[in-house]
This record gives sequence, structure tokens and C-alpha cells, in this order.
Amino acid sequence: MSGERFDLVALGEPMVEFNQTRGAAGQYVQGFGGDTSNCAVAAARLGARAAYATRLGDDEFGRLLLGLWQNEDVDATGVGIDPDAPTGIYFVTHGPKGHEFTYRRAGSAASRMRPADLPLAVIRAAKVLHLSGISQAISPSACDACFAAIEAARSAGVKICYDTNLRLKLWPLPRARAIIRASVALADWVLPSLDDAKHLFGSEDADAILDACHADGAPLVVLRCGAEGCIVSEGRRREHIAGHRVEAVDATGAGDCFDGAFAVRMIAGDDAFTAARYANAAAAIATTGYGAVAPLPRHADVLALLRERVAT
Repeated sequence: MSGERFDLVALGEPMVEFNQTRGAAGQYVQGFGGDTSNCAVAAARLGARAAYATRLGDDEFGRLLLGLWQNEDVDATGVGIDPDAPTGIYFVTHGPKGHEFTYRRAGSAASRMRPADLPLAVIRAAKVLHLSGISQAISPSACDACFAAIEAARSAGVKICYDTNLRLKLWPLPRARAIIRASVALADWVLPSLDDAKHLFGSEDADAILDACHADGAPLVVLRCGAEGCIVSEGRRREHIAGHRVEAVDATGAGDCFDGAFAVRMIAGDDAFTAARYANAAAAIATTGYGAVAPLPRHADVLALLRERVAT
């Protein structure tokens, strides 16, 4: 990859997904997940030069993921193979409370990632490095690797895009809060969900949450509010951007799609408010199919939904 430049490099744990189909008890559709991998695929589908950095097991699930990235035009130069650890998998079921996840990821190859394993040349070749709270939560060594990646990226002038993506099954809230808020301070763009932020900042008030992120050091914050859209704050300017009403069937990966779409448009030169409008539309489309990857939209799909809103 000598001399190659990427729009976005994502770092974290990819997984193979088995998603339950509604109305068909016991039947699952095989797909792909892992928040940062979803983000990289979303960015690639929307026209960005994307790459991924992680560790995989030397197993069939790892080979499936390599095939995914090849098919989606996501560069895998930064992917290493751990012959002594498995690739993570997870299951999605759908019930009255929405989608629920069951993971088989303990001791995964990605969770064994260390700072020494980082593909620093790939990271330094990015315009944006994207990572999340999950990337840090899967193990102490992976957390160390994330901070080392941020340091390498910042020293090379690479922007940091950070999704808090809180998973309390992976780590206790006090540690999560400390690590995530330390990461917020190092990020250029912080993309928390409202549900995450209520735990992390101890408030349900959107303005208080945004103020806390800025106080921690984040210059740009986009608070994602699900179907209600998002609130974009640059400090002096703050604006709520409404979501899109679609026939949603599965919200798995919608936030990851938002992240990728937002990064793509920021890299393209949009202001944060325009980029968030685009990302809202992309994320809405991502809820209209099953799985984290299959329904991720193309650029033309997003433009069509945006035009539809203007027309109405």
C-alpha cells in the first residue's frame, strides 16, 4: 500500500452475524457485524476509500470477513491473523423490546490485539481514524491499542472520529465512563447516542450532554437520537436535525451507518450540519432491511431519500 491514502480507516472488532428472521422461529440469516467494520463498509458503499484494522482468527469466520471486505472494496492490508484465537460471532433476536444480542466473542483474535500489532502505516495514511467504545471495551490490551492508534493518528494529522458505543455487558460503568470520556477529549468528532450519553454523563438533557462533551474537549459533537434524528453542536451553533420516517424492520447497525456516512461527507468538505442531514438519511435506510451490512445504502439511495423530503 506504499503511498496509498485512505479517506477512513476503522479500528476494532469485526464479527460474523446470525440474524433471526421475524415470523420464522429458529431461522437465522448469516451476515456481518462489528460496529467499526459496519462503519467502514458503509463509508465504502458511499464512495469513500476505506480500510480496516483488526485481528482475525485463522478460521472460516475470519475468511468470511476477508471476503466481505474484498467484495465491499474495503482495504484489508491492516488486518492481521492470530492462529491461536477465534473470530467473534454473535446472534440477533427480535422481541417486544426490539433487537437483542448474544455474543460469542470471549478471547477473540481482535480482543487480543496489542499496540505492537497495530498497522501504523495504514493508520497514518488515513484522513480519518474511526474507533469506538466497543473497540476499547473488549480487553485491556485492545484498549491500549486504541489509545496508541489515536496517538499515532494525531501525530500524523489524522482526524479522530469517535463513537461512544457503550456496552455495559463488556465493562463496568465507572471504567467505561473514565475511558470513554478520556477518548472524547482526544477526538475531533464525537458521535454518542442519547442512550449511551444518559449513562456516561448522568443526564437525560440533550443540552447538558452536549455541554459536557465540549467541556471534556470535543470540538464537534453529534448526539444521535434514533428515529428523532440528531443534534449537532459546534459549541456556538447547535441544531436539531429531524430523522426520516421509514418502514423500519431492524435497527442493527444504523448508528454505524450514520458514523460512516457522516465521516464521508465531512471528508468531502460538507459542514457538520449538512453531513448530519445526509447521515440521518443513510441511517434511516439502514433500518429497512435485516442485518448490519446488507441494507447499508449507496450514495444514490441517500440522495433519493433526501430529495423525497424536499419534495414533501
